[in-house]
Amino acid sequence: MSTPDSFHQDCSMGELLIRAIQRGGDRTMFVLDEQSLSYREFGALLSRFVQALEARGLKKGDAIAVLSSNRPEAFLGTASAYLMGTRITWMHPLGSEDDHAYLLEDSGVDTLIVDPGAFSERARALKARLPGLKTIVGLGPNDFGDDILAEAARFEPAPLVAKAGAEDLCTLIYTGGTTGKPKGVVHTQRVHVAMVMAELAEWDWPREVRFLAMTPITHAAGAMMVAVLMRSGSFVMSKGFDPEKFFALVARHRITTTFLVPTMIYVLLDHPGLRSADLSSLQTIFYGASPMSPARLVEGMKVLGPVFMQIYGQSEAPNAVTVLRQIDHDPERYPHRLASCGQPIYNSQVKLLDDEGKEVPAGEVGELCVRGPLVMKGYWNKPEETARAMRNGWLYTGDLARADEDGFLYIVDRSKDMIISGGFNVYPREVEDALTQHPAVAAAAVIGVPDPKWGEAVKAVVVLRPGMSASAEELIARVRDAKGAVQAPKSVDFVESLPLTGLGKPDKKALRARYWGGQTRSVA
Repeated sequence: MSTPDSFHQDCSMGELLIRAIQRGGDRTMFVLDEQSLSYREFGALLSRFVQALEARGLKKGDAIAVLSSNRPEAFLGTASAYLMGTRITWMHPLGSEDDHAYLLEDSGVDTLIVDPGAFSERARALKARLPGLKTIVGLGPNDFGDDILAEAARFEPAPLVAKAGAEDLCTLIYTGGTTGKPKGVVHTQRVHVAMVMAELAEWDWPREVRFLAMTPITHAAGAMMVAVLMRSGSFVMSKGFDPEKFFALVARHRITTTFLVPTMIYVLLDHPGLRSADLSSLQTIFYGASPMSPARLVEGMKVLGPVFMQIYGQSEAPNAVTVLRQIDHDPERYPHRLASCGQPIYNSQVKLLDDEGKEVPAGEVGELCVRGPLVMKGYWNKPEETARAMRNGWLYTGDLARADEDGFLYIVDRSKDMIISGGFNVYPREVEDALTQHPAVAAAAVIGVPDPKWGEAVKAVVVLRPGMSASAEELIARVRDAKGAVQAPKSVDFVESLPLTGLGKPDKKALRARYWGGQTRSVA
């Protein structure tokens, strides 16, 4: 017998994905190098994969993770989670072993799916390091566990079934915390459905979607995937970014849209092959995740045309809280708007609030706060952190902004110390911890400084112990080995002492003032 609530149940991500696969049919879904899969072929592969996981005893509520480079099979983990109701932890492929181990332990993952072509060594290290990790399987033959694709091949394709509900936990996306340890952002199926609907409604999609993903599909590009699939588009992948490869793939596949962080756009603009490249098919370049120079944006529009659209969001409210649409990129009439992160999307409420939850007067700076269907459920096993971020009925983003008379928002600073370099989040405390493990380092402070290529570059300001020495190259290499290339400082300054606040803490505001030279540290 039907209950009143049953008539208004929301759909799940699994149901969206099934419809996308059915609608796509024999159209091309995924492309990687010479590999191509139609929607029908991927649906059959996904059915086999789900059956293989179920045969291993996986069920709704279990925790899985995928560590992979860009390849069509990497989406099987997320797709199966959408269908089965398992909880998936997205792992950044550029993370260090320590990062990956922490994420797996903190999120309680018991099944890890690994791309053996890129991560066999890491899989062996994690297997030896994490006794609580019950199962590691490979997307192909490997020397660390079973081949899950071979297991899946033993099953016959069956109709896809969505077993998850709208309120089931869906993903854990890790972001930085004030303690330096990443926090797991918990999202339900309902949030991801709202994210996809907002992407479809708010973004400037071409009529024919042929999307090029050169950023990790376990990062921002992956959060756009289902929207592409619901347009029956083709999702062309590349393992890493290279300007010449970008030019070749756009021309070969007649790419109509892509996502790039500003650093990538700068590399393309500075490449001598740009003028001769055939990019005539490009209709939309989505950009975000990093500070963007308005001057370089104007340069890009002169070369590539009015193709740019900015998205601003965060893991706690994906994938965009505000958008600066193509029509808003008007350097002739509204040049100042190129420094804006745009206007709020229609299905979210956005206000600039003070710490007491009161809206700040027009033109004044307040913390950008959001509420609506995109907001996270909370942080995984961190009730105090959740309460700090979600208060007064709003999610406090940590970004300080002002609004103009037309409702365009301008982020003027970050209330947190997080650095965004080349589109990736760098958390100073983690870098500082790696630096201070060096025997010659007495103290270290890490800040972001202006950089024409990276948006912000990681700079370490270091105090050495008396009578001891260390070179900048040695310290940079130490962080690179411990945390990965993204976290490694681009430069190191040696000082006698760090400026301190009245409470005796390193005064990073004073440090930054030395390097920003009166510029506004903004995210656009």
